[in-house]
Amino acid sequence: MSETSPAIRTALVIGGGISGPVTATALRKAGIEARVFEAYPGPAYGVGSNLALAPNGVAALEIIGAADAVRAIAAPITSQSMAVNNKQLPLPGLSGVEPLQLVDRPDLHKVLHDVAVENGVQFEYGKRLIDVEERADGITAHFADGSSATGDVLIGADGIRSTVRTLIDPDAPEAQYLRMLGFGAYTEGSLDVPPGNMTFAFGKRAYYLYWTMPDGRVAWGANLPHEQYLSLSEARTVSNEEWLRILRDVYADDTPGAELARNTRPEDLVVVGALQIMPPVPHWYRGRMVLTGDAVHAPSNTSGQGGSMAIESAIELARCLRDIEDPTAAFATYEALRRPRVEAVANRVKRMNHTKAAGPVTRAVMGVVMPLAFKRMNPEKMMGPEQRFRIDWEAPVQPVRVNA
Repeated sequence: MSETSPAIRTALVIGGGISGPVTATALRKAGIEARVFEAYPGPAYGVGSNLALAPNGVAALEIIGAADAVRAIAAPITSQSMAVNNKQLPLPGLSGVEPLQLVDRPDLHKVLHDVAVENGVQFEYGKRLIDVEERADGITAHFADGSSATGDVLIGADGIRSTVRTLIDPDAPEAQYLRMLGFGAYTEGSLDVPPGNMTFAFGKRAYYLYWTMPDGRVAWGANLPHEQYLSLSEARTVSNEEWLRILRDVYADDTPGAELARNTRPEDLVVVGALQIMPPVPHWYRGRMVLTGDAVHAPSNTSGQGGSMAIESAIELARCLRDIEDPTAAFATYEALRRPRVEAVANRVKRMNHTKAAGPVTRAVMGVVMPLAFKRMNPEKMMGPEQRFRIDWEAPVQPVRVNA
């Protein structure tokens, strides 16, 4: 823990996924006692599919001592390509940065949970937040089981369907459904793809991506166009056999999509449910409450930055609470540091979401335009500011002016 004695001494962190444990661990490093309250009855190790962490996200994990543990469970992605109309196009990349680290989300949850516990963070489960009570000197969280907890501040790290977001602002925007469902799987295949290469494929009817694992297995993810919103639990009421039947039909004319779907066994399919993004959130904080991670910024999975942005924000929030005594000033400074960066990422990939379900005419145009676009692409200009960004933990945070 830090030797400093911040005016804010205790924090209630709502949500135990990715940003919650990282926030709590960073707060402990800053000298602030943090407890995590999770609605699930236990650690959510079985929820979700794959997640890519960019170099900036891994660098942020170095600050809380979690980077090596994440690298140990990850598959490094050293090159990327795009396939349009079954034609492979290499994607230019940055030089001198660490590869993307691809992890199974449940494994990442476990690592971040264990690192937090090692740093003295307490977790409480079965704690579904229903209301808060604010006072001049603190805030009390009330949970559905009748229990409560009190701290100096409350941090909403409770995901894209955040309860804290609606408590801060009842008129806050809801997550936007992209009209696609997500799936992931490991399977066998005869792909001539070296380990460490990831391909983003625009199939004839749907988008998918695939890569070869170090052990020879093929991993792939599907974005299935689907007009009806299905939550994770709703999507999992449909059998994996039925989802595979649909996926095999949708990718039947794609190479290697057809083979990947055909070779996937029902027990190896992970159903993710609705793919969503967060539109810009007008109010990141109110009183002693503040948002972080997917609760306030959840870019499309196309960005490759969702998890990394959540990790960065968690650590920047801890820095602000460490150095700025007044919660309102700390939260305003945190928002000023983070909003421009996370919204720039969201804007970069906004148009890509529409191409994932492109029709035959659009795909034909993409096949002509994309090779020319890649030749003109400046990877340093496009990705450098995102991937080379580093947080200076030791630097003191200077508060921004807060409007009265």
